[in-house]
Amino acid sequence: MADRVSVTFTLGGRISVADYEELVSVIVSEGLSTEWDGPVFEASHRTEGEPLELFANEVAWGKVEALESFCADHDLAYHFWAGGFFAEWSAERIIYRGEGAPDSFIADESDRVLIDRGEIERRGSFEAVLAYFDAADFAVPPLVIEDEGDTAGKEVGRG
Repeated sequence: MADRVSVTFTLGGRISVADYEELVSVIVSEGLSTEWDGPVFEASHRTEGEPLELFANEVAWGKVEALESFCADHDLAYHFWAGGFFAEWSAERIIYRGEGAPDSFIADESDRVLIDRGEIERRGSFEAVLAYFDAADFAVPPLVIEDEGDTAGKEVGRG
């Protein structure tokens, strides 16, 4: 039986209508909702002008790999937090800025980023330690769904 923990996943960026439909399917398959223990996710559950915030309890191993892969494949930025499981693994925050590789940060059960002595020594200065925390405080942009035929970036969908 899988060890299960709570997760939060906030994503944003620009996506086509067709890709949004695929994203909805991925979110449903991951069992995420716009509220803790909320209803099954539907396309209309997003709020126009905001990043999409998703939540779930009892996620096997705290993994939502299909959603992470979808976001990476479509250049969607995200902030992902998964709780720790007793002595098995620690809580973690993952930040993906829509390109490059995701960054991982040790966190607590309230999604506060932590730093250990080894990381402080690797950073070497107080300014570098602050830069570490700044990198973890990435603000996810709004999720914008674009009509594929609209080059002006007109957003479609529910607000």
